[in-house]
Amino acid sequence: MNRTVPALATVGPPRLLAGLDETAWMDREAHLAVHGPAPEPGVDELAGLAEDIGLRGRGGAGFLFARKLRAVAASVHRKGSSVSVVVNGSEGEPGCLKDTALLLYAPHLVLDGAMLAAKALGAQRVAVGVTRPDVERSVSRAIAERDSSGPQADVTLLPERFVTGESSALVRGIDGGPALPSGRRVRTSESGLGGAPTLLSNTETFAQLAAAARLGATGYGACGLPTEPGTVMLTVAGTHVVETPTGVPLTYVLDLCGTAPGQGVLVGGYHGSWLPAQAARTATVSRDSLAAAGGVLGAGAVLPLPETTCPVGEVLRTARWLAAQSAGQCGPCALGLPSLADALADAADGGGQRALDAARARMSAVEQRGACAHPDGTARFVASALTVFADEFAAHALGHGCARPTLGALPLPEGAAVHTSVSPARTDGSARPPAEQLLVDWTLCRGHGLCADLLPGLLRLGADGYPERAVMPLPARMRGRALRAVRRCPALALRVASAG
Repeated sequence: MNRTVPALATVGPPRLLAGLDETAWMDREAHLAVHGPAPEPGVDELAGLAEDIGLRGRGGAGFLFARKLRAVAASVHRKGSSVSVVVNGSEGEPGCLKDTALLLYAPHLVLDGAMLAAKALGAQRVAVGVTRPDVERSVSRAIAERDSSGPQADVTLLPERFVTGESSALVRGIDGGPALPSGRRVRTSESGLGGAPTLLSNTETFAQLAAAARLGATGYGACGLPTEPGTVMLTVAGTHVVETPTGVPLTYVLDLCGTAPGQGVLVGGYHGSWLPAQAARTATVSRDSLAAAGGVLGAGAVLPLPETTCPVGEVLRTARWLAAQSAGQCGPCALGLPSLADALADAADGGGQRALDAARARMSAVEQRGACAHPDGTARFVASALTVFADEFAAHALGHGCARPTLGALPLPEGAAVHTSVSPARTDGSARPPAEQLLVDWTLCRGHGLCADLLPGLLRLGADGYPERAVMPLPARMRGRALRAVRRCPALALRVASAG
């Protein structure tokens, strides 16, 4: 946020961005030396500034900050109630570190932005919700350094879950309840902390507001695009935090972080969308450019997929984790997402077109039906993957696969229990897996079903009369019967091949 340093800086822990690598932690004195004192604009002036610079929420949804600020002010005026400001620092996205970086190393900048909004609204409380103990300590230390006059600030440590960052979950957690989505479609601008109107926004949003208030709209727009002025913070490959002016080529940012588009780039995090490699090469860091390419800026996560890993395995691994992140409060999430992951696993293991169709059907079954946005975001991630990696999924579904391992290029929390193999080896009771496989060629199979009679327990037919799987590890004791099934198949759709 400090415009006196190079506009684009890349960092990997413990180094940080925009000069933050020059100090381990910016205390109040150092913060004021760099940024100077914060102004105290009124609510109309602050909303006008946010409007002039096009400030949007940086946590995922990208809602216009000025509109949200005015909505809270209108609610307070109408109800004559108290009002609070909430900073969402609960970065539960495994591929995001930018908000953590800000709160760990420059918490005063974030608190400045929240205090600006609180004073403009007449709020008495600024609440910060976080999920990491080290972040809680950093914010607590910063709060202790600040003047006790004006709005009172506090920080709450919440469970580290993907859904904790959902607005109603965050508010419930700070209020002392379970940090789970409420399932009610009520905006925090109407009813937030303690049921009162609440301005809730993301960590980076408040930091950007603090910088803009000092620089003014003209100074803030000195870098970046005229249509999207200023800078954006990104987390690249789950390990590098970058602050970049808008309009910079995405490939430049990737190259600066020592990576490349590879097979494609996931933008916006695990509720975002995949960009094909070619689209990523021509996209720039801006909402409009990413949207034109089929992506979203979202929470600023940029996750390139290396050529060396299996895209089907990566998507399946992440879909399993997302399903496990359900709050368990509605059927589309608690039942639908595991079912979607199972369908993907079936396709990855050679389940044929039937399995791919089942995955698409299960995506449709969860969309627009959840108590929060988690089912929709997960379905969007899967749908985008099925489009961008269509050939890879088709090859796996037909039993051909890609022979590449799943390297875990998409970051997940350490120790996350997920299924990582797209073709799990099955044994016949011995210590070694079968050396051969029975394969079904879906381009030839006509669903006669004669093979199932010869291979009970190995080859099962689905409800449509076709084999459920295209690739089946073949125990040595069943080899003779498998060869008979191969000879018996009228469509010549079966064959025995080496498992290697």
